[in-house]
Amino acid sequence: MITHHHPSSWPGTVVCLAQTTYTCLRSRPSTSFLHPRKQDVDARQKAGHDELVSARHTFSILLALPAAIISFLLSAAPAHADLKLCNHMSYVIEAAIGIDDKAATATRGWFRIDPAACRVVVQGTLTADRILLNARALPVYGSSPIPQNGGDTLCIAPDNFVIAAARQCRAGQTPAPFTQITPTATDDGNLVAYLAEDSDYDDEQARLAAIQRLLVIAGYDAAPIDGVDGPKTQTALAAFLKSRGLASDIVQSPNFFATMIEAVQAPSPNGLTWCNDTPHKVMAAVATDDGKTVTSRGWYHIDPGKCLHPDVTGQPKQIFSFAEAVDADNRSIKLNDKPLNWGGAKQLCTRESKFEINEQSDCGSRGLAVSGFAPVDMSSGGKTLRFAMP
Repeated sequence: MITHHHPSSWPGTVVCLAQTTYTCLRSRPSTSFLHPRKQDVDARQKAGHDELVSARHTFSILLALPAAIISFLLSAAPAHADLKLCNHMSYVIEAAIGIDDKAATATRGWFRIDPAACRVVVQGTLTADRILLNARALPVYGSSPIPQNGGDTLCIAPDNFVIAAARQCRAGQTPAPFTQITPTATDDGNLVAYLAEDSDYDDEQARLAAIQRLLVIAGYDAAPIDGVDGPKTQTALAAFLKSRGLASDIVQSPNFFATMIEAVQAPSPNGLTWCNDTPHKVMAAVATDDGKTVTSRGWYHIDPGKCLHPDVTGQPKQIFSFAEAVDADNRSIKLNDKPLNWGGAKQLCTRESKFEINEQSDCGSRGLAVSGFAPVDMSSGGKTLRFAMP
């Protein structure tokens, strides 16, 4: 994750969250896809951040903290200058902010930001020595597509959190990489930083690319994911809305992405769907055989009671699936001394972290693990695999 100065059309700093080449400064032609006017969202308007700090539990801690940290943790008063994050990515993301001031470091998250939207994450004038950022994509996208290569390791928590001493993680907290950012002052006196990927989307393109990405995950043919509108995207979107009983004007709703993600996480008649009927988190992997190469890819995080569609594109000759239940520390859950998993006899390469592997021979000698995948019958056009307790 690196930062660049933005062109004049984006008055701020861009934080590039790219997987390959960083080309955030190029401009691209606008598309014709309709979208609602972008609105800023105040951090105080979202659940989880309007009562973030309890005075009874934090008063003794706050006495020892610098003023900038206290302002960051308790920011709820009317502001003259705010720090905003704007999402120019094709993913719905959640961001965590770190404030480093006079040898004290605090973190706060999560701030959900839709594509083409901005969110106020700190209210009021901020005089901290450094501002740090960690961002993650929602679980619906599978293994996080957002690489993190920050130089600071700070504490976060799975759900909404405020951590006053963020360099020493306690129970329920985990270390995560943060990247320093340098927001730029805008004409209205606020500070702004943009989260971008190497495709260099503007607001309209980011929103459309995000819709295309969710359509592909749902099993509809909206590829390529390029932020360019056309008959293929419109046909896929219309079919998706019809299959889910959604009106066409919902696309204009400010809550459209929340509605779309909820619909995507339901079983679908198209493509492969995984549904987690267990009380545990499930991590899944998919493999495709196009007749020449077998490619395995994972991991996809599926929460209890949720469904997820792995992003399978093209027309593979065969699809394979493997999944296992894990605990909060991502360790395999065992029943009667046997891992709780769902797979088959097809031995394919995997690894503990995010992976995409095209060569399936000699897994062990290459430092890879081997997992048993099961073939998936896709002859009817769609298949839902339900992971349940034995």
